Amino acid sequence: MKSSESQSEHGYFFRALVLLIGDLHIPHREHNLSAKFRKLLVPNKMQHVLCTGNLCNRESVDYLRSLSSDVHVVRGDFDDESLKYPDTKVVTVGQFRLGLIHGHQIIPWGDEAMLEQLARQLDVDVLVSGHSHECSVRESGGRFYVNPGSATGAFSVTHDG
Repeated sequence: MKSSESQSEHGYFFRALVLLIGDLHIPHREHNLSAKFRKLLVPNKMQHVLCTGNLCNRESVDYLRSLSSDVHVVRGDFDDESLKYPDTKVVTVGQFRLGLIHGHQIIPWGDEAMLEQLARQLDVDVLVSGHSHECSVRESGGRFYVNPGSATGAFSVTHDG
């Protein structure tokens, strides 16, 4: 079996390309995604787009929807309230349950114990959270914790001063 393939409980193989993205902060901190990054984001190449929020405008959401028919977004602390994103969301991709949260709700921010508690509450295999703008991946207790960082490289008041 190739590393990009997984076997389902029914014995079927599947492949899925999932874009984890967040903290764009367009147009407040950055004007757009970089041209080099946008060139990699080919429409319909990814089966799923999971966003940890802070898109900040409808145009950014529309852009993500142009990339995949399966887009999931949670609310960041800078997102327009009128867009009505949930605070958390659980998405199933193949045999994996992925939880999404922006991360500003975790106090203290980025606290591993609190993230682990949330992952247990949501009963997910992978918890994807943002807010810190720092890309990271770790495993604990049979679960993965992923932070996609900032897709635009937007500065973070919490870490950049």
